Amino acid sequence: MKTISWHAFAVLLATPGRSIAAPATAFRFATFNASLFRQAPQQLAEDLRSPNDPQARQVAEIIQRVRPHVLLINEFDFDPQRVAARRFRENYLSIGQNGQQPIEYPHVFLAPVNTGLPTGLDLDRDGRADGPADAFGFGRFPGQYGMVVFSMYPFQYDAVRTLQNFLWKDMPGAQRPLIPTTGKPFHDDETWNALRLSSKSHWDLPITIGRHTVHFLCAHPTPPVFDGLEDRNGLRNRDEIRLLADYLDPERSDYIYDDQGQRGGLEPGAHFIVAGDLNTDPLDGDGRVGAIAQLTEHPLLNHRRVPSSRGAVEKTLRDAGANRRQLGNAAHDTADFEDRGVGNLRVDYVLPCSRFSLQDQGVFWPTQSEQGYGLIGASDHRMVWIDVAFAAGTRD
Repeated sequence: MKTISWHAFAVLLATPGRSIAAPATAFRFATFNASLFRQAPQQLAEDLRSPNDPQARQVAEIIQRVRPHVLLINEFDFDPQRVAARRFRENYLSIGQNGQQPIEYPHVFLAPVNTGLPTGLDLDRDGRADGPADAFGFGRFPGQYGMVVFSMYPFQYDAVRTLQNFLWKDMPGAQRPLIPTTGKPFHDDETWNALRLSSKSHWDLPITIGRHTVHFLCAHPTPPVFDGLEDRNGLRNRDEIRLLADYLDPERSDYIYDDQGQRGGLEPGAHFIVAGDLNTDPLDGDGRVGAIAQLTEHPLLNHRRVPSSRGAVEKTLRDAGANRRQLGNAAHDTADFEDRGVGNLRVDYVLPCSRFSLQDQGVFWPTQSEQGYGLIGASDHRMVWIDVAFAAGTRD
């Protein structure tokens, strides 16, 4: 059975499914893989045309209960006209759901992603070059499984950086997938030289909060599964996470270039938050050993406390199954993959830099007896949030 830390369990006694606003002196950042993806272009925008989509209403109610100031949503289909994001804000977030207070986000950021973007190459070596696994990131159409950020604070648009086009081969020490039985590369040279690292995109979004700038660093690496013995997705997941980790460190980021050609990562001393569905657990699941430790043990990140929930513990105890074989703390789980036979995992992260004072944190995963339990069926992931404050005397 998974370890249950009763200290972590007790921390979340004040985090039920009811609405809980952040303290006046703190700022709440959150990530949520809301599973708001569809199977055809424009379908999400069409579903959000009216305020009656059941899943979108549940997602909106979760957001209204947790009330983050800045929120990354993973798996929100991108459309070039930004119609889906506008309709979700106007038809769902701005309307109180099930007695909750509406929530307003005047600032929205979204940009193209690699999912569903054709390469014209046979990336999975199935004899075809037009399947969803042959796109720069797995997807049935451009923009499927995209990302969007809603914020109460303004973005510094002139300073935004995206790393959609960064090539995997340009990461020093990138491990090219090999066929174990022959030792030969899984991809031919033409394919390897064209592969982008980010399966969706990596974003650096500078946000103005008072007199400070906070860099909201967003990503959604590929799951480390759905491949073969060459483990091409596991290797890619690890290096997508490494790109985030290297971006934080001025001594390791000189190789990085963004989509505008600017090189390097964050400036020394910057305030930042790393967020996203990073698709790997510290101890369990199919991720490469040490992949997420590149962030959870990073010296520039504050990782002394881990967001937790009572609902995850309850689910582990109720389901058992695959969870019996796992090593991680059940209270820290953020996703329920029971139908895929891997159990519950911690794969969603909001990680603050060490310059922040971490005030509180949690995972929206109510128990069966708490308010909001009926909402968690909207997605197989749960919203993760943290409250941070600027340390006294810090300036950018």
